[in-house]
Amino acid sequence: MLGMTVLVATSCGVDYAPDAMEAGRAQITDALNSAVHQGYPGAQAVITDHGHTWTVTTGVADLNTGLPFPDHARLRIASNTKPFVATVMLQLVAEGKVELDAPVERYLPGVVHGPGIDGNRITIRNLLQHTSGLPEYAAEFGTPPEPGQIAGLTEEVRWGTTDIAAAVRNVLTTPADFEPDAQWAYSNTNYAVAGMVIEEITGNPIGTEITHRIIEPLGLRDTYYPSPDEVDIRGPHPKGYTDISGVRVDYTSQNVSWAGAAGAMVASGADLNHFFIALLDGKLLPPEQLAEMKNVRPTGVDSTWAYGLGLARITMSCGNELWGHTGGLSGTVTYDGVVPTTGRAITIALNQDLIDDRYDEGSRALDAAACAAP
Repeated sequence: MLGMTVLVATSCGVDYAPDAMEAGRAQITDALNSAVHQGYPGAQAVITDHGHTWTVTTGVADLNTGLPFPDHARLRIASNTKPFVATVMLQLVAEGKVELDAPVERYLPGVVHGPGIDGNRITIRNLLQHTSGLPEYAAEFGTPPEPGQIAGLTEEVRWGTTDIAAAVRNVLTTPADFEPDAQWAYSNTNYAVAGMVIEEITGNPIGTEITHRIIEPLGLRDTYYPSPDEVDIRGPHPKGYTDISGVRVDYTSQNVSWAGAAGAMVASGADLNHFFIALLDGKLLPPEQLAEMKNVRPTGVDSTWAYGLGLARITMSCGNELWGHTGGLSGTVTYDGVVPTTGRAITIALNQDLIDDRYDEGSRALDAAACAAP
């Protein structure tokens, strides 16, 4: 279903004429329309250019009502949680409470051990940069759908509260994927463990630290870390859909405690833009720690991607570089970041997880927005 395309301009009490946002609008709109034509229910681009924010939406937020994405739409941002966690960790480094190249064993004695896994050899940097070799803990939730299961999540996992520490202990009984620093491989276990380190050092839940250190200081009104028993998204939000054996299923409600520090947060596009702008402008980290965050290494997976500490450098088709992240789980995919040379911040959201890796329309929309003239 192709819905009406909507262009909305917002700012802090200032009205902007549509002419101020014309540059690049057609390319971005075309990219979002392409996503809907490929089968996504709806798509949204939230663009922040030098202090004012504008939004393009296509398709629908709800297949039953046909309504578009609401203003300030909140979404599960999945792995876009990781830059928040990395920022908190690097703030602790700046405060002298953590050493970036110290072994995880110092902070979680006896926890990170298993076949080929030694917490004395894995550093905090390894965790944040996905170079630890730790196996993927979330894989245990990804079994094929069977009676009583949906999208690979058992009913217990989808609706219940997951003990992340127990899930980590369980996966560490399997062999390491590789030696620390030997290569790069994305693993949610890295950020599950990083969250455990932060909680051990501060004595607070990871959500509390993110709230006090980032959300509240930046005034992010649509951003929060869900409580362990929450299944619904607070405030205005689109439905989130996933495909099960060719049938589209409403997957909006789910308990994402299983994602934890690796991907549990909820935010709006405008808030994500605000966060990434503040981060890259040095408002959340001292220069030394921001430089560490931006010290990237090749991923070996995609030549356009290099990864720092919870922050990716993505080279666009036009040569522009975007600093940000992506995130996806059942029901939603988000793509975010800032193009430093133009000052543009971008969030692209789709209200269904990837239909087919060959049709990653969100990445195409991100590229269009990053390359369009501001």
